[in-house]
Amino acid sequence: MANTPYPQSYYAASANPVPPRPALQEEVQTDVCVIGAGYTGLSSALFLLESGFKVTVLEAAKVGFGASGRNGGQIVNSYSRDIDVIERTVGPKQAQLLGHMAFEGGRIIRERVAKYNIQCDLKDGGVFAALTPKQMGHLESQKRLWERFGHTQLELMDQKRIREVVDCDQYIGGMLDMSGGHIHPLNLALGEAAAVESLGGKIYEQSPAIRIERGANPVVHTPQGKVRAKFIIVAGNAYLGGLVPELAAKSMPCGTQVITTEPLSEDLARSLLPQDYCVEDCNYLLDYYRLTGDKRLIFGGGVVYGARDPANIEAIIRPKMLKAFPQLKDVKIDYAWTGNFLLTLSRLPQVGRLGDNIYYSQGCSGHGVTYTHLAGKVLAEALRGQAERFDAFAELPHYPFPGGQLLRVPFSALGAWYYSLRDRLGF
Repeated sequence: MANTPYPQSYYAASANPVPPRPALQEEVQTDVCVIGAGYTGLSSALFLLESGFKVTVLEAAKVGFGASGRNGGQIVNSYSRDIDVIERTVGPKQAQLLGHMAFEGGRIIRERVAKYNIQCDLKDGGVFAALTPKQMGHLESQKRLWERFGHTQLELMDQKRIREVVDCDQYIGGMLDMSGGHIHPLNLALGEAAAVESLGGKIYEQSPAIRIERGANPVVHTPQGKVRAKFIIVAGNAYLGGLVPELAAKSMPCGTQVITTEPLSEDLARSLLPQDYCVEDCNYLLDYYRLTGDKRLIFGGGVVYGARDPANIEAIIRPKMLKAFPQLKDVKIDYAWTGNFLLTLSRLPQVGRLGDNIYYSQGCSGHGVTYTHLAGKVLAEALRGQAERFDAFAELPHYPFPGGQLLRVPFSALGAWYYSLRDRLGF
């Protein structure tokens, strides 16, 4: 039987030790079968177990194998399209509910870390960095918007102030969100998986779902076993493949690239990011970076539409890092990897139900660390019969990519080129 290991990332190399988890080789009965052991699946499983459900999780590779164990590790509030866009799309009533949920995911992460003693290098503080006056104006509007929904841990920074928190002369200002922050993302997923098992949940690795029998009593088939369940939660996101064709039609896997330096000296690390905040810039195709627990710089950016793996990741990302921090020109890169996220045309997550008993959440569009933790809570509420918050997401409109699956990659790349050009020209 195939054994899919973690990619050769810094996160996999520095992961906390975990017990071996078997592949499913029998038939099991459960209340809820969760497909995917990333953040959405693990969050759903935890909330359901805490509510008394019997839960079985199927993972095609290893816990946190996909985006949950490869991302930049930044806790960023709201969604990939902000609350004002949602308000214009669906009106004030639905936007009010979604707006108040926009800051919940980060709180859930911190509650999980505290409750289950998860060792994942959690640090508070995230910076949005503006390169142009237009971007600074957007941050000023964003602060007013977020404060309207009760989010007040925000500070606008002028050019002098932002230089106190990041040693980069590209930025004219920014916004600090102290409810943002950063984590070792794979260790967070591994800690949540251990919490699932501590509550009696079962996790099977190397157990891809290859077929779903739909109906009143659905069955999920793996190569060597099957799970009979009352409910199914589909949480495969960009790694779901063609298991559920309806979900593949309105989404597109995309790749993002990340590099990690060798360990930096204490003085150099402190000079780059004196308060140890994480940073992302305000460009459409943004760069993001932070320090690890052992004082490496993690730097990510770029998008590959259609999720192809670039031949030389370091060649793509290192110039971006050196543009921000030319003082790192002699620093060695120890790790470089790519990971997929799932993009929707609206850039808003897709949540819904197929039939009476198959629930799903997908399409975080690069904004998934906090949203996926909220999604798990919302899905668990729906299975308990409390569907108001689930319905608020499920009623968001979603659209197929222009040109269908054949042309979605070139059309999306063309759109990204246009917005990147606007960023470079300061429009």
